[in-house]
Amino acid sequence: MSELTQTKSRSGVGRPLLWLALLLSVALLGFVTAVAVRNNPIYSDRDANGISKYRFIEECKEAALDAETLSVGAGGQSIPLKTLVTQSRPLATGEHVATLLDAPAAAVVSGTQPVAGGGWTLANLPVTINIVGKTTTALGQLPLQCAYDKKAGKTTAQLQLPGQGQ
Repeated sequence: MSELTQTKSRSGVGRPLLWLALLLSVALLGFVTAVAVRNNPIYSDRDANGISKYRFIEECKEAALDAETLSVGAGGQSIPLKTLVTQSRPLATGEHVATLLDAPAAAVVSGTQPVAGGGWTLANLPVTINIVGKTTTALGQLPLQCAYDKKAGKTTAQLQLPGQGQ
């Protein structure tokens, strides 16, 4: 045998230290996971509110982006957004009305509140209204009001004209 090869290891400390490091890593990962789950801003009681907070937010986002079915609340009436836009500016061939939710995710999550008796509400999220064709023309912003009624099992979304409440 040469000096470079040995049949015996010099120290038995390496393997136990490796196992100790592995166990500490698993324990730390478990602790971080437990803390993160407890402080999750999307966590909600689905049974008490009808649907989860996450699902409600997703339904509101989908409704806000659907300019074809989105309506505008004005003086107690509900007017389709497309009708309101085309009354002030007729759409050319190839143009359509599009909407864009302009609220940061943190504002959407913190603005979502449970309703007494079950359900959710989300108010005053800015939605930009555009006419899209060969170019995109921004018409302005209106606040979105979104609500989930536990009894009806339905999420409703509506834009509000300035000065109009829900």
